Order: sequence, then C-alpha cells, then structure tokens
Amino acid sequence: MKLDNQSMKKFLTSSAVPILFILISAVAIPISKFTGIYLIREIVTRLSRDSFLVLALLLPVMAGMGINFGMVLGAMAGQIGLIFITDWGIKGAAGLVLAMIIGTPIAILLGYFGGVVLNRAKGREMITSMMLGFFIAGIYQFFLLYLCGSIIPIKSPTLLLSRGYGIRNAINLDATGGFDKLLLINIGGVPIPVGTFLIIALICIFTMWFRKTKLGQEMRAVGQDMTVSETAGIKVEKTRIQSIIISTVIACYGQVIYLQNIGTLNTYNGSDQAALFAAAALLVGGATVSKASIPNAIIGTGLFHLMFVVMPMAGKNLTGQAMIGEYFRMFVSYGVVTLALVLHAWKRQKDKEMDRAYLRAGNGRNVAR
Repeated sequence: MKLDNQSMKKFLTSSAVPILFILISAVAIPISKFTGIYLIREIVTRLSRDSFLVLALLLPVMAGMGINFGMVLGAMAGQIGLIFITDWGIKGAAGLVLAMIIGTPIAILLGYFGGVVLNRAKGREMITSMMLGFFIAGIYQFFLLYLCGSIIPIKSPTLLLSRGYGIRNAINLDATGGFDKLLLINIGGVPIPVGTFLIIALICIFTMWFRKTKLGQEMRAVGQDMTVSETAGIKVEKTRIQSIIISTVIACYGQVIYLQNIGTLNTYNGSDQAALFAAAALLVGGATVSKASIPNAIIGTGLFHLMFVVMPMAGKNLTGQAMIGEYFRMFVSYGVVTLALVLHAWKRQKDKEMDRAYLRAGNGRNVAR
C-alpha cells in the first residue's frame, strides 16, 4: 500500500501540469460553445504551425541545460531570411527553403555565441539564455532599423520606412502557405497541411536518430553528470555548445514554418514570445526541465493551444468580457513555466536530501562494523 501511495504521489507530481490543463480545458470547452469541427480544425492548424518550434527545445534539455529560452536567436535568424526573400520576390516553398538557407549560418553563429555564454553560467542556463535573447534582440533591431536600406540594399519600397531605410513594423509575406499548400487535403471539413506535417515528421525522425549517434549519447551523458562525462573523456563544453547550435538552427526553421502559416511578420516583436509559448507547450505535455521527449512536445502543443483557443470565448460567455479569458491564458502561460521550475527546484532539493540520508545511513553501518 505504501508503494502504491508513493507511485501515485510520484505520478501526480510528474503529471501535475498536463492534468491541470486537461481539467481547465474540460471545463472551458462546453462554456466556450465551440463546435467539435472548429476545435479540431484549430488544433490541426496550430499543431502544424507550432510543433517545430517546440521540438527545438528537446536537445538542450537532453544535454542538461534546461529550457533553451535562447531559441529566439534562431527565430530572429529565420525572420531575417524571410525579409530577404520577400525583398527578392521569391514565393512559395522555394522561397521558404531559401529563407532557411539564409538563416542557417546566422543561426549557427548565434547558437555558437549562445553556447559559449551558457558554458560560463552552468546551473543558471535558463535565466541566462532568457537575458541573452533580450541582448541579441537589441542587435537584431539595430540591424533592421538602421542598416537595412542604408548599408544593406533593400530594393522593395514596401518593406522600407518612409525615411528610406529601416524595415517596416509589419510585413506581408509573399511566401505565405508555401509549405502548407504543398500537399493540402480536406477531411470532413478539416484542412490538413500534409506537406508541413511531413516536415515535422522529418525533424522527429532526425531527433530519434540523433539520440542514438555518438554525439547524442555524449549529450545524454553530459546531461546526467558533467563531472563523470569529463572524466570519461567527453568534451563537455563543446558538447553543450553543439546542442545549443542544433537547437538554434531548428528554431530558425521552426520560425519560418510558423510565419508562413501566419502570413504576416511582426518585424521587431515577432520572436519575443516564441520561447515562452514553446516552453509552456513542452511542459504542458508532461516534460520537465531535465527530461523531455517528442510525445511531450506534440501532446503539449495540442493541449496548450486547445486552452489558448477556448479561453477567450469561455471568458466572454462566462463574464461577458473576452479579455478575462485572454488575461487568464497569458497568466497560465507564465504560470506553467513557473510551476515547472518550482517543481524542478523542489525535486532537486528532495534528491539532495535523499542522497544525504543515504550517505548518513552508509556511514552508520560502517561505524557499527
């Protein structure tokens, strides 16, 4: 019975966030009065749009670096690629692939810089990566606001501010739906972008394959114990940098996929919430800051965005004000990340107490002998 209670307690602790979201959604769905078809259509759209960004977080977690809030660096790289292909008038999937190609070296450079910085902040990677995102955002904004159109040639006047240089705040993307329209089928009134889902499937296959490679095994070893890994001959800091670089590049591609679905680029603020929402979605799926998987990412994306869809209308039907639901879903977005961090800190403290108790028990047996 004691074992059952311990197992139940462990299950509830590890699944607290997804259980909470399921309960919130179960209450909010009937209040919102949305039809089942509408909700399925929205979830399919959001899964195709957001899953890639969430999957970008997996490798740093595996390497023991927690949630990589610095993934916004990759998102900025993807946005730069989209701005250039829009200026050159390249449309469709070809334009999106070119945007990814342009963004890749930028993402690699930013990922390397981020990895070096995070190696100087071991144990504080998450807050450091968040601050790093704010720092690079300033450079990104300077690049677009002052260099584009003045030093870096921009041909299209629709992209430039009235002064003749600097990129406008909002840009309509010519490559809208480039991946979504590649193979679009309709089942029961629900449009399914098969092309985009195939791309997501490829990154899932890549992640599963990568975990079995030598580098993937080294990342897992580093994530479990850096000291033991270094003793075993693994170059810990290099491995950590590589995990951040790969995560940043995947985030670059994820932002391109996200924006081709949206159709509009919010030039200066478009990447601000990317890491927060991706992190919240991953944690909602049952992941922790020390353990995450592909099912966590996919399930979490679906649950998180289900709540995002129903809460404003549920708030309006319940109180007469849709903003109540809007405030609540933003509160939950930040709250779920906070809860996960608190649970992580609590678990680490409990593990340390258990280790100390084990050592004391071992010393007691030695004294008795």
